[in-house]
Amino acid sequence: MSEPVPWLVCHTRPRCEKKFAALMRAEAFEHYLPLVSSTRRYGTRNRTFTKPLFTGYVFAAVPPELKPRIYQQELLARAIAVPEQERFLRQMDEVRKLIASGLDLSVRPLLRKGRRARIKAGPLYGLTGIVENPDAPRGIIVAVDVLQQGVLVTLPVEHLEPVD
Repeated sequence: MSEPVPWLVCHTRPRCEKKFAALMRAEAFEHYLPLVSSTRRYGTRNRTFTKPLFTGYVFAAVPPELKPRIYQQELLARAIAVPEQERFLRQMDEVRKLIASGLDLSVRPLLRKGRRARIKAGPLYGLTGIVENPDAPRGIIVAVDVLQQGVLVTLPVEHLEPVD
């Protein structure tokens, strides 16, 4: 029995996700580009279109010996190996179910209690602090070490990004 083909997380160049998925289809590589519907209003008209759920990423199963072929049209910035294939496939099945549900979806960074986060938008851009409650994230605590205290600043969770 042959070994399963390893999946890669393919980080595409900006706005090239659908073109890269078309390349994977043309090369007959199994791939997954999660798409969601979005409606925009232009004046008096509403336009519905599909966009990638994970901006800049396509998932593809590529045999190692054929990996150079995914770089042929300069649509790909880099290909990242997936260390835990079974877990990854389970998570992709969950994403498929979420998309099939038809509910409104949006991507958020994973924020854990006690983890450092940076504000990425608004007047406090660039400020870092500690996530207080990831279950109901209201913001971050900015530490004042000298006083051994912190100030909780409340802001939308989409304004936060984890700091590695």
